[in-house]
Amino acid sequence: MGTNDLIQYALAVDRVNEKIAHLYQPTHPAVLRLLKMIADGAHDHNLWVGVCGEMAGDIALIPLLLGLGMDELSTAAILVPRVKRAVQSLAIPECRELVEETFKLDTASEILARCLELADKRYGDLLG
Repeated sequence: MGTNDLIQYALAVDRVNEKIAHLYQPTHPAVLRLLKMIADGAHDHNLWVGVCGEMAGDIALIPLLLGLGMDELSTAAILVPRVKRAVQSLAIPECRELVEETFKLDTASEILARCLELADKRYGDLLG
């Protein structure tokens, strides 16, 4: 699934419009619930879920995507080594726990901060 368009349409935000681009928030609670619903629905039918778009290459969001149930991340070739190392540094149970924690938060910025905490703990050198 393409996260760029999904986020843009879910939040009704044109990410290239400078006046409202700040409202384009990959960690918006509604976006995360939508991603979880898609992953759960696919898995209920024995289908895998792949994610492409900027989210898939955002090192800070990888724990979140894995915890939401994404089976595959598709990103630019240049980012593959970093993404691979980030994935290898994580455990799925801690990623699922992160998702449960984020569902209790109210804002995209709170969710992003929590994601950054886990990413920094597991592979902080990749964030710099």
